[in-house]
Amino acid sequence: MTSKNFLLTSLFCALWGIGISGSVLAESQTPPALESLRNLNAEAPTRRALNIQRWQTAEGARVLFVEAHELPMFDLRLTFAAGSSRDGTLPGLALMTNALLNEGVADKDATAIAQTFEGLGAQFSNGAYRDMALVSLRSLSATEQREPALALFQQVVSQPSFPADALERIRNQLLAGLEQQKQNPAKLASLELFSRLYGQHPYSIPTEGTFESLPRIDEAQVRQFHQQGYAAGNLVIALVGDLQRSEAEQIAAQLSAVLPKGPALPALPEPQAPVAGRYQVEYPSQQTHVLMAQLGIRRTDPDYAALYLGNQILGGGGFGTRLMEEVREKRGLTYGIYSRFSPMDAPGPFSISVQTRAEQTEGTLALIQKLVQDYLAEGPTQEELDRNQREITGSFPLSTASNADIAGQISNIGFYNLPSSFLEDFTRQIQQLTVQQVKEAMQRHLSPEQFVIVTAGPKVAQQPLPEPSADAPKAEPLGVPEH
Repeated sequence: MTSKNFLLTSLFCALWGIGISGSVLAESQTPPALESLRNLNAEAPTRRALNIQRWQTAEGARVLFVEAHELPMFDLRLTFAAGSSRDGTLPGLALMTNALLNEGVADKDATAIAQTFEGLGAQFSNGAYRDMALVSLRSLSATEQREPALALFQQVVSQPSFPADALERIRNQLLAGLEQQKQNPAKLASLELFSRLYGQHPYSIPTEGTFESLPRIDEAQVRQFHQQGYAAGNLVIALVGDLQRSEAEQIAAQLSAVLPKGPALPALPEPQAPVAGRYQVEYPSQQTHVLMAQLGIRRTDPDYAALYLGNQILGGGGFGTRLMEEVREKRGLTYGIYSRFSPMDAPGPFSISVQTRAEQTEGTLALIQKLVQDYLAEGPTQEELDRNQREITGSFPLSTASNADIAGQISNIGFYNLPSSFLEDFTRQIQQLTVQQVKEAMQRHLSPEQFVIVTAGPKVAQQPLPEPSADAPKAEPLGVPEH
């Protein structure tokens, strides 16, 4: 191994808080250039400093800009508050509108649009989610590539033609996807969970639409949604790359000027607390999907860092978490079990997901409930806290490793009205948190009695769980995970 390759290996290991194998050391015959994070006295590794510049266009679009001249390119991300939570009585409307943007403009069809971007070395992407709709462009920053790429991008976002044949094709694709969902127990469980968790709140709306709603969506409704959801006042513009401030201002101003005129859409309502309970989705299978959830937090919650750290210890960090250790490693009940907070504009869910043998569903569920109850009551250990603080602060620099990563970070900062110092604040808060603070934050926001539980699988006779083993579990998970 060359010294350069060894340095890269050492850097990766240091960032992720892991050691370097003996075989690497033997081959190198030199000590590692970087030490493990255990020897950094809890100090965060150096990460890319960001100077986030912010302003607002005349039409009300919020702009966040980071100059980065290392590469001759730039990333542009538009974030509209136009996700499925704005669908109203037509689930799937936000997704269809977003998918149709690059299907045609006045002088180009979808093929010509794709070929033009490709010929300029530019990349276009888009997507719609519960909170937001995204449209992104990556382009070379040289004028001869930048200007035509931006011109087409502006046309696609502001003046899509919504061709009838494309609308029918996308509708049929979504309907076909709904048919496929009938064979996906994990998706069926997720749909049932969001329906039970959010009731009449807009977050209960299926992003992909329904069999009843998709046939009712026509061109007029898509155009109306575009007029309101893709208005300049409903937009956050994130720009990162090889641009001067004056160039960024010009790009943002031109984009904002050509979009529909209109204000930001109203804030989403507060969801009502769901009724805790257990719900079964019948599905013929050898395994059962188990989803547990309760209302979590908004993206702006001051406990965000403490909850992020607390969840990494519980089940968000993969191997080494409480849930993974007890459910997989000691008992072999699953290939993987994960927990997560999904903070959004309104309180998003805290969820736990696992897939296990159908005959061990009840025992696995009871075990998870007991693990969560004990964790909320006792909090993490100091060793768990120290290890996860090292891992989070060590890996966090990777979240701003590329211009696209930075564009994603600052678009979220703008969309959720977070301070420009959010990234620095987050790492500092993670480092300073104590066991007691993490425990109290988790207790403030979670209750072991408030879970909405959905299981998707068959009703079969149940078997007792195997005893925990410090060695290999007595029973391995059945087959590969389904779907």
